Amino acid sequence: MDKNYMKLEFLSKSSNESFARVVVASFASQLDPTLEELSDIKTAVSEAVTNAIIHGYEYGDGMITVEASINRNEIEISITDEGKGIEDIKQAMEPFYTSKPDLDRSGMGFTVMETFMDDLIVESHKDKGTIVTMKKKINTSIDKE
Repeated sequence: MDKNYMKLEFLSKSSNESFARVVVASFASQLDPTLEELSDIKTAVSEAVTNAIIHGYEYGDGMITVEASINRNEIEISITDEGKGIEDIKQAMEPFYTSKPDLDRSGMGFTVMETFMDDLIVESHKDKGTIVTMKKKINTSIDKE
């Protein structure tokens, strides 16, 4: 697989989180990932989309954009919201930090994304939104030979 690209936009509703996860997993399947690699991608996408819904829009209505591209054996996934943004990205990425302790959030979303993906970049601007970009190399049969 050389290059491919997809884009998905949906309303910031919790019910759309699983939809985004399945669409990205289906797109990634063309790289013939292992079940573990596919599970890692699905979990990371779930965390990023959930963060956009809960923290970006605080359960209000807004649009979330998921873009994914494949270049050789690597998938890059970006989740974008136009919500309130993250004031302190470094603090937000600390394990167990949550801005919503009253909602019983674990504060492990970014940690999970970092663990399951090879690269994680978070860009955010106050009142303009957040872009979470994740990359993962898939150990395709080309790499295994």
